[in-house]
Amino acid sequence: MADDETRDDPGVLLEDYQPRDVFFASPRRSLLGNGVAHGWDGGTPDELAECVPEVLADAEVPVALGAFPFGGNDSALAVPKTLRVGAPPAPGRQGGPARVPAPERVRSVPSRGAHAEAVSALVGRIADTPLRKAVLARMLELDFAEPVAAERIVANLLRENTSGYTFAVGLPDGATLLGASPELLLAKRGARVSSHPLAGSARRSADPVVDKENGEALAASAKNRDEHALVTEAVVEALRPFCRTLHVPPEPMLVATPTMWHLGTPITGELRDPGTTALRLAAALHPTPAVCGTPRALARQVLGELEPFDRGYYAGTVGWVDRNGDGEWAVSIRCGELAGTRMRLYAGGGIVAASDPLAEVDETSAKFQTLLRAMGSELTA
Repeated sequence: MADDETRDDPGVLLEDYQPRDVFFASPRRSLLGNGVAHGWDGGTPDELAECVPEVLADAEVPVALGAFPFGGNDSALAVPKTLRVGAPPAPGRQGGPARVPAPERVRSVPSRGAHAEAVSALVGRIADTPLRKAVLARMLELDFAEPVAAERIVANLLRENTSGYTFAVGLPDGATLLGASPELLLAKRGARVSSHPLAGSARRSADPVVDKENGEALAASAKNRDEHALVTEAVVEALRPFCRTLHVPPEPMLVATPTMWHLGTPITGELRDPGTTALRLAAALHPTPAVCGTPRALARQVLGELEPFDRGYYAGTVGWVDRNGDGEWAVSIRCGELAGTRMRLYAGGGIVAASDPLAEVDETSAKFQTLLRAMGSELTA
């Protein structure tokens, strides 16, 4: 998909968003897929990586867009009836934020105290088993007096999150997955691939002095650097069989979002076979230790025991792939699922042997702020 196709501001595209559409904005472009010309009834990323290219070869719109959940064989991937390509998000958009009603009821699942207890239990598992890391999440359940328009929240996310991946995906059950992820799982353009895993986080501060100190403390934190190294190593090992060359910086860099500091490592490579699709590569990577843990199978098992909810599409992946195999896939974090008058927000933190339960609760609270701010809420989660 050529960059010279970009036209409208992403906010203009978003004005035409309808249920079951897919909107995806990245630092390179924004996309709006209207309607469904061809959809897939379930399927894992691995399964769809096999059959999607055949459909795209003959499709009038040669792009598939959508999302995959954290686990299971559900999918929300489709070839749209029409596709509009726009410019990437940019700072300085005109006009005020879109109005979003305040929630009437907010419930934390589990409670803050119960989440801290689960972190303690998980630290014990790490001490007593081969588990090295697991990403434990909690959920906020919001109830509204009236249905909430997904595109209003996404419009507000676009205003603040201009350097990440902002999305809205109509799901098969009628809900909408929406969010603003800072994390690139995989991008492919020709023979070039890139991934930018994030792991290790700290809260931003409105005080510039404190904010700078928080970033510096994160960069120097042995606990966070160890957690980040586990993710980077896993991404490199997953990409290595596909790549002729890989470039991995020796040190992580600080990545800033409006609400969080992260440690990030930009990884780039050249494919052995340029015909390998972005979807195939995303399937090989998902889920990384940034949202699951390591070893992967053991982390999945432990999270299934400790998290009192189904993650759904949280910690899955969202993006697109075209007929040439090029595409972009982001990790679906800083996200929620909206269905009528109810919305569920998700946030997690990587737990390792040195994790502090109260600090981990605070980290999830900070991560919730991405969506809460987009709704105009001052709630302390």
